[in-house]
Amino acid sequence: MSAAQKMKLLLIVPHPDDEVYGASGTLMELLAQGHRCGLVTLTRGEAGRTLGLAEGPEELARMRAAELAACLEVIGLTTTPGSVHEQHTFPDKYLKDQPLENLVEVAREAMVRHRPETVLTFPPNGSNGHPDHVTTHRAVKAAWDSLPEGERPQLWYYASDTPPENEALRAEWLPPNTRHDVTAHITRKLQAIACHRTQALSTVDFIRKFPERVTLETFYALE
Repeated sequence: MSAAQKMKLLLIVPHPDDEVYGASGTLMELLAQGHRCGLVTLTRGEAGRTLGLAEGPEELARMRAAELAACLEVIGLTTTPGSVHEQHTFPDKYLKDQPLENLVEVAREAMVRHRPETVLTFPPNGSNGHPDHVTTHRAVKAAWDSLPEGERPQLWYYASDTPPENEALRAEWLPPNTRHDVTAHITRKLQAIACHRTQALSTVDFIRKFPERVTLETFYALE
């Protein structure tokens, strides 16, 4: 596979909306430069909050799928040739109870097939301690470790300059060492965020706690 065919960035995250807050501006920038990018979403997000917009897990899953599709169209991922989104259906509420080897295989297969230069996922503490975030980190890291050393992509984690308030989470906090100014994409980023209507409370919490990360996307690159 030639360098031109290789994927630039592959995100592996558990839920619809995990792609948008911390990385949508980076995706927009890379796609605008002509790079291929990819997203693997492990669940349909059916265990999330409905805000009264859906009745039951199945309706919420359908709604979140539509929200994600609209978001990825705004980002440009699904309209850029060679870029991909892969949706898996591991049970959202019980992702942490799935055999880890199944999640590892999905992550490893995606890395082998797409050969990305960089893989982005959650850090060891899941950023906020969410068990699905933590489980996804464990699966992606195990898949990355299983690859031959010369074939491993660079591994990035979501990262914030603000240490977690929770002391247990702070013990595994990794401060960012990679920063992307995405101010040029702020209008489309806000539009992409707004596509996830069922996640309005998450949006409010993100902007309240991390307003700087709307225009500056920060990551920890494993060295």
